Amino acid sequence: MSMLKFNPRNAVLLLIILIVAILRLATNYTTELGPLAVFTPIGTMALFGGAYFSGYIKPFAFPLLTLFISDVVLSFTVLSPFRSGLLYHGWYWTYAAFALMTIAGKLIIKDITVKNIAIATITVALIHWLVSDIGGCLQEKNTSAMLTVYGQRLITAIPYELKFLAATVIYGALMFGSFEWMQKKYPQLSLSEPEF
Repeated sequence: MSMLKFNPRNAVLLLIILIVAILRLATNYTTELGPLAVFTPIGTMALFGGAYFSGYIKPFAFPLLTLFISDVVLSFTVLSPFRSGLLYHGWYWTYAAFALMTIAGKLIIKDITVKNIAIATITVALIHWLVSDIGGCLQEKNTSAMLTVYGQRLITAIPYELKFLAATVIYGALMFGSFEWMQKKYPQLSLSEPEF
């Protein structure tokens, strides 16, 4: 029987994502941190997972699982009035956007540079803006009404998406910066060989 090999890199990456997810939860439970609730870290969690986790499963599994757990906690507590089933209405579109954001992180951030992270951050904000509200629009029976509702939702979402973009920049600087610093200080956190 073979023992599972401990990978400190994956453990630290997951820990960083978990800390940010806990901060996401905390902002919804306290009035002191309440204004930060609209500064959601989910865009950065997807980018971070896509950029740093190797293989084809871990980049999606770890960030998506963390998002799911925090969504379930919020769904049964402070956001329970908006719950529809286990989560909120149209959750699958948010998760589809999240998966696309992870793909963007994996494809755009092959090298960790400020330029690549900036391009990926803008891409993530656009993905979130264009994909997250599709579910609510598909309920319309009439195609022209569907397009009208979608257009209205895109316009209405602009202030929120600007905050989403700002949060992705801020959390991105914290998450990417801290892990890059840790890799320099602890070389064993660097990826030595491809994993699948």
